[in-house]
Amino acid sequence: MNDNAHAPVPVITVTYSPGRHLRALLESLPEATVRGTRTVLADNGSTDGVPQAEAAARDDVEFLDTGGNIGYGAAINAAWRHLGDGAGEAGEAGVDDEFLVVVNPDVVFESGAIDAMIECARRHPDAGAVGPLIHDPSGEVYPSARELPDLVHGAGHAVLAGIWPDNPFTRAYRAGRDMSRERAAGWLSGSCLLLRRTAFEQIGGFDERYFMYLEDVDLGDRLARAGWTSVLCVDAGVVHDQGHAANAHRTVTSAAHHHSAYAYLADRHPGPVQAPLRLALRAGLAVRRRVATAAARLTDTTRK
Repeated sequence: MNDNAHAPVPVITVTYSPGRHLRALLESLPEATVRGTRTVLADNGSTDGVPQAEAAARDDVEFLDTGGNIGYGAAINAAWRHLGDGAGEAGEAGVDDEFLVVVNPDVVFESGAIDAMIECARRHPDAGAVGPLIHDPSGEVYPSARELPDLVHGAGHAVLAGIWPDNPFTRAYRAGRDMSRERAAGWLSGSCLLLRRTAFEQIGGFDERYFMYLEDVDLGDRLARAGWTSVLCVDAGVVHDQGHAANAHRTVTSAAHHHSAYAYLADRHPGPVQAPLRLALRAGLAVRRRVATAAARLTDTTRK
């Protein structure tokens, strides 16, 4: 472990033409921790030039070209490996080797948020992940600490949420809406996480089969299976302007969501005995994907 308790905290964000949001994130980091940060922009093919410009303008920010749009989890893993390769062991690279922050580029940290998450992690030595209280730009709290979905509720939510938002499966899937206290959760929103690096390394980072969506659910489940917990830290706050990028590419994100839903559920029901169940899941999600994609195209056409 890094002996320097004041070493900068490593931060990874995945960029894909982030526009104005990235600067707001980077400008919030100095107030988020007294220790300073070293930020890696894992870029998945930005065409707006913003990540390159921000990295060139800041000594504590580095641009990392991932080679294309390789997905969220794969980009995080690439930056994580890059941090370790900086100078041998991570501690020798001049950054904290105990914790790692992963954050979306459309997040802004409130004052002291990273330090509060580190303090929370120290209160919970079995915490592999710590997540902040997440607000949207209007100030509403997002239910970012939820229970892990089981097959019945996960499949019911995946099939019905888009056409019947208040169905009982979705209500159960989104259980754990108590955002008033520090507590354990099955999984935490991947939009902003403090990860204990030993835990992250133990489970091999993010599962790179998830291009986008549910990689945070999968992470929480694999951390739990490895003996780690996920903890909500209400003392830490961030503002997340979520959905702006996904809304611009709804047909693509719809396909990615359904692929991830199948991967998550199929992984947890392996073997030949459960093959009929996986087939039924695939068929049901394929139908839902067609409906959701058609709705997205209709919405996009209406907006033009």
